[in-house]
Amino acid sequence: MPQPALLAHDLVRNLGGRRVLDGVGLTASPGHRIGLIGENGVGKSTLLRVLAGVDEPDAGSVTRPADLGFLHQEMPFDAGTSIAAVLDEALREAREDLAELDRLGEELARIPEDDPGHQAVLDAYGRRLEQAQDREAWDADRRAALVLDGLGLGAVDHDRTLGSLSGGQRGRLALAALLVRRPSALLLDEPTNHLDDGAAAFLEEQVRSLPGTVVLASHDRAFLDAVCTDLIDLDPAVDGPVRYGGNYSAYLSEKHAERERWERRYAEEQQQLEELRTSAGVTAHRVAPDRGRTDHEKMGYGHRAGRVQNSISRRVRDATRRLEELERVQVAEPPRPLRFAAGDLAARAEEGPQPLIALSGVRVPGRLALDELEVAAADRLLVTGGNGAGKSTLLAVLAGQLAVTGGEVRRRRRLSVGLLTQDTVFERPERTVRDTYEAVLGAARAERVPLVSLGLLHEADLDKPVGRLSVGQRRRLALALLVARPPQLLLLDEPTNHLSPRLCDELEDALATGPGAIVVASHDRWLRRRWSGREIRLVPGHDREREAAPARS
Repeated sequence: MPQPALLAHDLVRNLGGRRVLDGVGLTASPGHRIGLIGENGVGKSTLLRVLAGVDEPDAGSVTRPADLGFLHQEMPFDAGTSIAAVLDEALREAREDLAELDRLGEELARIPEDDPGHQAVLDAYGRRLEQAQDREAWDADRRAALVLDGLGLGAVDHDRTLGSLSGGQRGRLALAALLVRRPSALLLDEPTNHLDDGAAAFLEEQVRSLPGTVVLASHDRAFLDAVCTDLIDLDPAVDGPVRYGGNYSAYLSEKHAERERWERRYAEEQQQLEELRTSAGVTAHRVAPDRGRTDHEKMGYGHRAGRVQNSISRRVRDATRRLEELERVQVAEPPRPLRFAAGDLAARAEEGPQPLIALSGVRVPGRLALDELEVAAADRLLVTGGNGAGKSTLLAVLAGQLAVTGGEVRRRRRLSVGLLTQDTVFERPERTVRDTYEAVLGAARAERVPLVSLGLLHEADLDKPVGRLSVGQRRRLALALLVARPPQLLLLDEPTNHLSPRLCDELEDALATGPGAIVVASHDRWLRRRWSGREIRLVPGHDREREAAPARS
């Protein structure tokens, strides 16, 4: 039985007076796993909700399979429902398939082959059999146990109610229920949230095995790379959203080639513009031959000079016309990628035998136990570890914002330190983004490194009070301040949270070449796989009194 496709045509959706979706179309055929990427606010979640039928579009239409699953749809259960009841509902369709196959099989056994109704029952049996095979109905109960275990819920008692679970556990249970169901179309919004590395890898395997359509929105570049057959970039473009074939690595290659073509075309046009400006300006002021006239030339000079001046005028007019036309249609300058500005403070952190900061026997009860750590002047250090292992605590200790109860912390004199925390709060919430940026950096520095040039915040947000920004927008502003004037020691706690994949890639490139020392704490699998500096892994809470794993090169 062919799996149905998911089709969207000319979708328009307005939210809060802003057009979020503007004529978006989508064809998602069975076997295709389509990733939605783009900046925050471009409409990824909105598109998923419209595709799922949770929201109605203001214009356009959606044709969706009847058997569709949506991760961020509220689970239709109250807080008192048990995990067992949720699983029973997820398994209901598979069990119905098996029961119906048994009934049809018994009916076929009773009806002779030459009976007129035999063929109709046989056709119904065949359709139900294909459906059961797609759902792997015979293996559903074993698969349910496997899925729960793979998503970290295997040890949770099935008698527990939803109200007794954490938010992360409820999210993983909702995801497990969808994977057990195996719908013909699956819509996922940030499915790897709340998943550790093992659970994320398990989810990748499960999604790749689905026979139907998958459309997902994710900031997890490792997940996009592992599962996607296509990517749709929803960032504004002249011709609307752009669809790329392949996974995230293929997308990066194509975007790199696009960037090179853009830069080459821009450089060629700028050279042509300069030549046309020279031709239109200089030629217009040239005199036709500037050498002296001989006696036998004087008689015909007036006539010949007129011809020369006419020729010059034509060339000037042609150059001016071509100049005006090219200026009207010229390609825009490619936006500058995110880069750390050269900072006076960072420049003073010269290489030397002494580290910028050294920790020895440091203890923060219940949060951190670290025997030894040194950070050199140009170090690149990645801090990893599970939730609760002490990554944020270590950065706070390095920043001098958290006192230790045991051990020693030695810092170089007049060391400048900048810390990007996971939740940023500004002292003057009524001050605008633009004014906050200038107040922190100073007018000269803010003019030298314009906020809008960093690509971290939209120009429309620059006049908003910082107190009205989202958590992600506040973090972007805090990151912009560190990028514009980097310190000698830069500490970044989960820096890729709330950033689009494109900005994450740019930030990683900037970290490699930025000034000073940089310490990053991150769970981002893509960043960790590509990290080329040192790494230290902190042990989880139950082993906190043991020494952290040593740093590696």
